[in-house]
Amino acid sequence: MASTVRARAAVAAALAMAAVLATGGLWLHTLLRGNLLDNTTGRTELAARKAAAQTEGRIPPPGGRLPAPEGGVDLVLVRDARGRTVATSGEPEAVPGPDLAGLRPGADGDSRSAVLPPARPGAQRRVVVAVEAPGAHTVYAMTVLGDVDDATRAVAIGLLAGAPPLIGFAAALAWWVTGHALRPVTAIRTELAAVTASELDRRVPDPGGADEIAQLARTVNDTLDRLERSDARQRQFTADASHELRNPLAAVRSRLEVALAMGRPDRESVEAALADTERLQRIAADLLLLARLDGGPGPRTEPVDLALLAAEDVARRGGSRVAIRLDARAPVPAAGDPARLERALANLVDNALRYAREEVVVRAGAADGWALLEVADDGAGIPEADRDRVFERFVRLDAARGRAGGGTGLGLAITREIARAHGGDVRALPAPAGGARLVLRIPSP
Repeated sequence: MASTVRARAAVAAALAMAAVLATGGLWLHTLLRGNLLDNTTGRTELAARKAAAQTEGRIPPPGGRLPAPEGGVDLVLVRDARGRTVATSGEPEAVPGPDLAGLRPGADGDSRSAVLPPARPGAQRRVVVAVEAPGAHTVYAMTVLGDVDDATRAVAIGLLAGAPPLIGFAAALAWWVTGHALRPVTAIRTELAAVTASELDRRVPDPGGADEIAQLARTVNDTLDRLERSDARQRQFTADASHELRNPLAAVRSRLEVALAMGRPDRESVEAALADTERLQRIAADLLLLARLDGGPGPRTEPVDLALLAAEDVARRGGSRVAIRLDARAPVPAAGDPARLERALANLVDNALRYAREEVVVRAGAADGWALLEVADDGAGIPEADRDRVFERFVRLDAARGRAGGGTGLGLAITREIARAHGGDVRALPAPAGGARLVLRIPSP
């Protein structure tokens, strides 16, 4: 891949250099040609005007000869109104033919100039300037454009000869620069290819800086960090689930084996096996719900009253071990999935009932743009060091009592995932009565 990118960069650089040389060379050639032609035309016009002034009204001059022009002008001649040459500064054979007949100065006395093609094969182009002279005569000055053509030809040859080395240099430079720039990409690709399921702790090298390649390396490392954490959570979750399922299965098996050995199952063994089976069902249901929360679609959103949810949950818990008190003085509007929010509240209340001594308080309210569900108990509370850990999966601060009470160790973890899916969170705080206060909050509509 790196070689392909380098080759493309080299080709692009070569094409760009060729385009620059073509455009710049054409511009330079045109500019130089025009400048030289303007200078030559100016010198030629000056020689023509000077010749017209030197005649001092004597046309033709004595002897029909004009002084040799200066400034590199090759020929000056004078023609009458009929187009006959009456004076010249050169030899008669150097006088041009009738190709000057159409070149006349303007009526306002302005000069006229033209570039004449070669008179014969192998000859050179000429620039001719016509100016008005006394007596309806016209003075023509002529300069051969050999120097102009030679200079422009030399520039063109120089550009054509220098273009291939410059294009090759640009391609080589692009190849080297691209290879140097892509060296960190090669290192990132090599290290990333070595990352496997058993070596998720590997990281790609960070070249430093703030360019795109450095940002790519950091993004890849951040992705690997998340992947490693996800893999660790999955492994821990698998181990915890296996442990949680193994104990009830072992208990059911042992009771069934005892009943089989007795030849006739007693009621107590059947009830105990049934209780363990129900526990297995709850664990399986909670695991399935967590799987849906982890990778499934987001919760459906519809208007919901948290105060009404709290009242319905309290009404369903008649005859509980401790008293349950509802504190919801007004409706608490929110937006979310009523079924999932109901499950989250039920998990909080179940947890509070498990540890409360005399009373559990369920509150619904709103504050600072959040809709709140709060469940407080008067139990032993949650140590400050464990207030975050208590929402992890299969975490029990009192494992023996949790199993005795029938908990799966997943209720608070499910509540946290539901709260996060709704854009909120859940926290554990100390309760006024000395127990635990679990507060779930989601954004108010």
